Amino acid sequence: MEHLLLDAAGVAAGPRGAAGFAEAAHRILGALVGGGAALGWVDPPSRAEVDALVAHVLAAAAAGDAALRVAVADGRTAGFGYWLRYTRPTHRPHADLEKVAVDGAHQGRGLGRLLTAALVEDARQAGIEVLTLDARGDNTRALDLYRSLGFREYGRLPDFVAVGADRYDKVLYLNDLRAAG
Repeated sequence: MEHLLLDAAGVAAGPRGAAGFAEAAHRILGALVGGGAALGWVDPPSRAEVDALVAHVLAAAAAGDAALRVAVADGRTAGFGYWLRYTRPTHRPHADLEKVAVDGAHQGRGLGRLLTAALVEDARQAGIEVLTLDARGDNTRALDLYRSLGFREYGRLPDFVAVGADRYDKVLYLNDLRAAG
């Protein structure tokens, strides 16, 4: 299977544009969150929430404050992820990796690695010094992937994430891109 990796400009210029991507992102996030994935929602996000998120990320990318990557497999969106630059003036050299999500039908095929590695490289090219992320402590596949790409744990908040009566650690990771360059 061949994968196509688009950036924010490629998404916006695509045949279905931002609206088509928002529709696909809603489908992917809804299915993943509905299945218990650790993406920041307890219930699947509404289409309006996803539309607002996509608009925010695309606007930030156009301003140089974000990067979005979208994986296309079999002619449809199969995954995506993005980073956003911190808005505080003292934190502007840094960014947070967010919402790396791969459609369940395409998991285990290297798309998460492809997306994350591209986003790390985008951050490096944009002059980001430290790329951070947080993940739910039981998401071992994602944590293993992040470690393999140069991230390291710098903190853990025990039982911080609440999903109904269940509690999970929030694990904080960073990739110091200054050391790599």
